[in-house]
Amino acid sequence: MNPHQYDVAIIGAGIGGLTLALSLHQQGISCRVFEAAREIRPLGAGVNLLPHAVRVMDELGLAGRLAEVAVTTKESIFFNKFGQFVYSEPAGRDAGYAWPQFSIHRGDLQMVLLDAVHEQLGREAVQLGWRCLGVEQDDAGVIVRFDDGDGHEREPARAALAVACDGIHSAVRKQLYPDEGAPRYSGVNMWRGTTALPPFLSGASMVRAGWLSVGKMVIYPIRNNVDGQGRQLVNWVAEIEAPQPARRDWNRGGRLEDFFCAFADWHFDWLDVAAMLQATETILEYPMVDQDPLPKWSFGRVTLLGDAAHPMVPRGSNGAGQAILDGPSLAQQIRTFGATAKALEEYERIRLKATGEVVLMNRVAPPDAILQTVHELTGGKPFTRIEDVISREELQAMSNRYKQVAGFSVNALSQPAPAR
Repeated sequence: MNPHQYDVAIIGAGIGGLTLALSLHQQGISCRVFEAAREIRPLGAGVNLLPHAVRVMDELGLAGRLAEVAVTTKESIFFNKFGQFVYSEPAGRDAGYAWPQFSIHRGDLQMVLLDAVHEQLGREAVQLGWRCLGVEQDDAGVIVRFDDGDGHEREPARAALAVACDGIHSAVRKQLYPDEGAPRYSGVNMWRGTTALPPFLSGASMVRAGWLSVGKMVIYPIRNNVDGQGRQLVNWVAEIEAPQPARRDWNRGGRLEDFFCAFADWHFDWLDVAAMLQATETILEYPMVDQDPLPKWSFGRVTLLGDAAHPMVPRGSNGAGQAILDGPSLAQQIRTFGATAKALEEYERIRLKATGEVVLMNRVAPPDAILQTVHELTGGKPFTRIEDVISREELQAMSNRYKQVAGFSVNALSQPAPAR
C-alpha cells in the first residue's frame, strides 16, 4: 500500500505552485496544492511573460487562454526622463521567437492557471485556508503541518515529496535557513498601479524611461478594451532611489505624494505620464529587494521553487518567468527518478545555478542598464541625437547579454526543449 496520500505536496497556489501542479499532472504524478489564503482573488498588477515562459504555457495548453486576456507585446522601447527616444527592439514573435511575449495582469495569469488546475485535477486539488507551519521527513516521506490561519491546527499532509512554492515569506525556507537574515535592499523603492487609458505608441509597447536616481518608469498595457470604447488597462511601475526600504508586502498601499514630484513634468507627446499617475485609484508600494542565491534548495525530500527559492529584484520581467520554468523542470526529474530525493537533487542541479545567475544579473545589468548608461553619458541632460551619445549596436549588445543569461535569446529558444 502506498503510505502517501499523493506523490507531491505543493505549498502555495501562486504562479509557481500552480504551474508545478499542471506540469506534474501532465507527467502522471499525483499532487495536491495547499494555499494559506482562504480565497484566491485576482490581486496585484502587471507581469510580463517572456517567450521562454510562454513556451511552457504553450506546452501546458494555456497559450490560447492567455492570449485572450493579455496584451501580446510588440516592442520594448526606451526613453530618457525628457521623453526622448533612446532605443527600441521588437518583442515576442515580432523579434523572431516562436512564442509571443504577453503583458498580463498577475491576477489574470493566476486565475487562468487555477481554472486549468480545477479542470484537469479537480477542485479538491487546491485546498484553501491551509497555512504551512513546517515540514518533517524521514526515509518514507514528508509530513507537512498546517493551521487554518487562526491558530487551529489542521490534519497534516503526508506525501513522498514537499515543494515550497510559498513565496518571498516562505515558512519552509525560514525553516531550512533560520539564520539567513533580512533581504538585501537595492536602494530603490517602487510604486505600482494600473490606469485605464487610450492606447499609446503601438498599443502593445513596453516602455522603460528615465533612471533610478531621478525617477524611472516602466509602463505597458495589460488588458485590451476594458471599457467597450477601446481603452486599455495600463500597468505602471515608478522606481526611485531611497535610503530606507518600504515594507516587504506585495499588497501594501502607497501614496502618490511620496513619489509624484519626480514625474510631475513628464508630459510627453507619446503619453502624459503625470496625468496617468494622477488618474490611478489604487497605488501599491514595495522595496526592490532580493536574497543572495542559496547554496542548496533541496534537503532530502523537501525543496524550494519560485520566489521561495530565488527571490530577485523585479527588473528584467523575469521573476514570474523563472518560477514558471522551475515547474516542468522539477516534474521531468520526478518522472525520471520517481518521487525521490534524487529527483530533487537533479532539479536543483539544473535550476539553481541558472536562477542564481539571473538574480545577480538583475542587480547589475538588467535591460534597464541601457537607461543608466545613457543617463550617465549625457549627465542627465537632453541630447540632440542619440547616435552622438551611444550607437545602436552598443545598446543592442547590452540587451542581448541579458537575454543570453536569462535564457531567452532567440537562438536558445529555437533549439529543442532542454532536458529538464
